Amino acid sequence: MEKEKPNKISFESALNRLEEIVNILEEGDIPLEESLKLYEEGIRLYRMCMELLNQLQGKIEMIVREIDGSLVKKEFMPEDVGEDSLPF
Repeated sequence: MEKEKPNKISFESALNRLEEIVNILEEGDIPLEESLKLYEEGIRLYRMCMELLNQLQGKIEMIVREIDGSLVKKEFMPEDVGEDSLPF
């Protein structure tokens, strides 16, 4: 795969490249210097993905049913999700 600058690629492309890097490093069949370069690229991609996920988390909304049966849009907060708060 062609190396792209991490801030110029989509989340999906970054994640796919990160998976490729992990697979290559797990095989262990490359020289140490190349392993280090791949590791550094992987760290950059990981940070980019985490930054994007953190930004998107604030934009996610969920629809919940209130006690009176009405549906209300609320900001998604991961700590609010539990068995009793699932929308289905």
